[in-house]
Order: sequence, then structure tokens, then C-alpha cells
Amino acid sequence: MNFDKARFNMIEQQIRTWQVLAPDMIDTLFAVKRELFAPARYRNLAFAETEVPLGHGAHMLSPGVEARMINALKLKRTDRVLEIGTGSGYMAALMAAKVHHVDTIEIVPELAATARANLKTAGVSKVDVKLADGLAADAIEGSYDVIVLSGALPLVPNHLTAHLKVGGRMVGIIGDEAKMEVQLILRTSESACTATPLFETVAPMLKNAAATSTFQL
Repeated sequence: MNFDKARFNMIEQQIRTWQVLAPDMIDTLFAVKRELFAPARYRNLAFAETEVPLGHGAHMLSPGVEARMINALKLKRTDRVLEIGTGSGYMAALMAAKVHHVDTIEIVPELAATARANLKTAGVSKVDVKLADGLAADAIEGSYDVIVLSGALPLVPNHLTAHLKVGGRMVGIIGDEAKMEVQLILRTSESACTATPLFETVAPMLKNAAATSTFQL
């Protein structure tokens, strides 16, 4: 398989048609080799507009969904990013190319180990992978400019928004099997957030999603 041609076709036929046009985002999609993060037996699906199975009930999100989520965050070189649900490590790698540092949390030991290996193979150094339940209230320390949920949740957890700095952004897939949408959540003050729906999609739930609490915007 010609990965470079497949990558070009993915960007031209999937990414740009979804109005992801920022030059730095396009450059990042060319630079970070998606095939290095897909399991060997599914590598031929790495550039298809579909989720790629990772095992343990996890999937790489489709390329268009990933690109639109990251693009909506308007990432800055000074941003400190938290990701919940490392999966293959690809989303973390994309963001690491654009920000100061990424902390990513994965609940499945095998996936955490694979993500670390993938990131090393890809030469990504600005990512720390932590093995923990990222939805647990005590799993996160400090505050972040950006939080990314790399899977679906029925509701937005209040203990996650509490780790957003004022002016910080969170993006996630919120809803249930009947209706899911990607939302961009902005922390506007110490006590308030706003949510903007971006687009509808469907994605697997993060593990332990049912145990999360809600945040009333």
C-alpha cells in the first residue's frame, strides 16, 4: 500500500471537504504518520473514513472526526493539553506537534503500553502516557489549557471542567447511542462554562463513562 498517496487522498477527500483548511493543521496531518499508530492487521484501514479497532473495545476515531475536533480547539504553542483515552496515541501525537506538552491517560494497560511504543516509533517526545482511569475524580492533577475526550460520554463530568483554566477549551463527543454530538466547551470564569455543538457523530463510549457526574452549564 502506498501510504503517502493514501494520506494525500485522506486529506484532500475527507479532511478538506469537512472545512478543515488551516495550513498548520494540514501540515500536521501530513507530518504525523497515521499508519504507525494503526494495528498491523488494520493498517490498510488507517486512512479510510472509519474507526480502526484497537482491541479491548477501543478504536481510533475516524480521520475526519479527529481533525475536526483538534481544529476546533485552535491549539497554541503554549498550551498544556490533557487527553482522556489515549488509544493508539495518534490524537496525542497530532496535538503534540502543535502545543507545549500533552498528558494523556489510558485505562487499559495494553493500550497504554502500545501507545508509548507507537509514540516512540513516530519520534514524538512531548507526550506523557499515564495508566489510570481518566474519568476518576482523583486521576488528574493541576490545570490545563485544553482537555480532549477521545471517546464518547453521556454527560460532561464536572470534575473535568474543574481542571480547565479560565479561557480553556474542552472538546468531546457527548450523548448516547440515540444522538451524539461533538461539543466545544469553553471555561468563561471560575464558575461558568459554555457549550457549543459542532457536529453530530457516533463513537464508542469511554470506559467507566456511566459512572461520571454531570456539569450544569
